Amino acid sequence: MQNVLNALRALEEVAARQPIGVAELARAMELPKSTAQRTLGTLHAAGWIRQTGSTPTRWALTTKALLVGRRATGELGLRDVAVPVMEELRRRTDETVHLAVPEGDRVILIERLETSRPVRIVLPLGQILPSHASANGKAVLAARPAGAVDQYIAAGLTGFTGDTITEPVLFREELAEIRRRGYATNGGEWRTDVSAVAAAVLGADGLPVASISVNVPTSRMTAQMSESLGAQVAAAAREVGAALEPLHSFRHR
Repeated sequence: MQNVLNALRALEEVAARQPIGVAELARAMELPKSTAQRTLGTLHAAGWIRQTGSTPTRWALTTKALLVGRRATGELGLRDVAVPVMEELRRRTDETVHLAVPEGDRVILIERLETSRPVRIVLPLGQILPSHASANGKAVLAARPAGAVDQYIAAGLTGFTGDTITEPVLFREELAEIRRRGYATNGGEWRTDVSAVAAAVLGADGLPVASISVNVPTSRMTAQMSESLGAQVAAAAREVGAALEPLHSFRHR
């Protein structure tokens, strides 16, 4: 019980004093430095706090606290739900994680959490991603009704690299495979240096409201890595979709 109380008190202190170091926290809580350090480790492992990147190490809240607070008041949107899940996905993979939303026949990048690795994928927020040549886009398109897919393909599949799928029959086979395994892949189909895996976030009506992706430089992506990341991103997308359902129900009471 004391450990739980220490963690809750530490969370309040971090919120009030962030960014805060372990020595400052220990003084504020009147605890041994070793106890404060263990408490911070627990909060970090649970996703409540993050390192700010400064030296010596200092700590600040993650958006998980915002998520819980907004759930209490009913004020919650897609970003609020998705970002804590994305942060956990980034923590596990240490790769760049993107959140994109559909807009017409394309998808738009609205959130990015970057890897700590020196070689990384950097796309600006607001970047338009082609639906047939990006993992995010293919994940969304595969979850759309058949009529929407037919309309998209009929407009033509533009080639961006030598690996872009531009043949309608092959692209339909690609979408069927995405539906079967639960996630989409992109192996340099939009930009040769960008590879990714992505899964659609489904709304209460079963239609895609967003997609989450893990993005890796093509030089670093392997088939085994793609499969592992695919399973993780699919689980993350399901988690976000499940969290959105009660919010949708609450707003329509």
